[in-house]
Amino acid sequence: MKKTGALSVVLVSLTVLMMLLSVTLAFAQPAPTPAQAASEKNGYAQVIAKRSEKIVAALHSTDAVFNNKVQAIVAEQYFNLSKIHDGRNAQIKNIKAQKTELTADDKAAIQKLEADADQQLAQLHTAYLAKLSALCTPQQVDLIKDGMTYDVLHVTYTAYQDMLPNLTDAQKKQILDWLTEAREHAMDAESSDKKHAWFGKYKGRINNYLAAAGIDMKKAEKEWQERIKERKQQQQQQTQSQSS
Repeated sequence: MKKTGALSVVLVSLTVLMMLLSVTLAFAQPAPTPAQAASEKNGYAQVIAKRSEKIVAALHSTDAVFNNKVQAIVAEQYFNLSKIHDGRNAQIKNIKAQKTELTADDKAAIQKLEADADQQLAQLHTAYLAKLSALCTPQQVDLIKDGMTYDVLHVTYTAYQDMLPNLTDAQKKQILDWLTEAREHAMDAESSDKKHAWFGKYKGRINNYLAAAGIDMKKAEKEWQERIKERKQQQQQQTQSQSS
């Protein structure tokens, strides 16, 4: 890593660490020692800083000031997302820990916590995109969204086109629109599994849409897997032929 990159990670780590240290974690069982808490928060701050640096690196900007500003915004978003998710989860865990069987009031309280968290996430999402848009082009914002969601949108969209080469333009547009919508939700998810779950939900919608159009999805996927296998075999044969 270049010195400027290392300095950027350190600065963002310190910024996030200060945020983390300013938050009091409720319902911690058992409560960690001050040293343990500081060590955990410092480690998380570094993870966020490195993650945000990697995402911003995909913009291929040589403007260090711009990169640092955008990286700080991305890191702050991860911190704020974690704060909302962790706060909701801790309160739900506390309700469940006190009862062997949840009452109707308990279930209603949990639903309210989830609804409140969803509202906070929606507000945070809007504010985050506004901050990014003030510095980045629409294309750069999309790249950041892709970085936060492992580029699943493009991987999945490419896979559909490869599996179904006869898709109409209208079908391609609908697939892309739904995957783009899935990405908006996945950006705010609290884990890798839940980010992928959002795309899985929309893939189910896409598959139902294509099936309704008369496409046998099971047959199409089977034939696609066979084509992929054949391509791999051909590539292996070409590699062996070139090396001999």
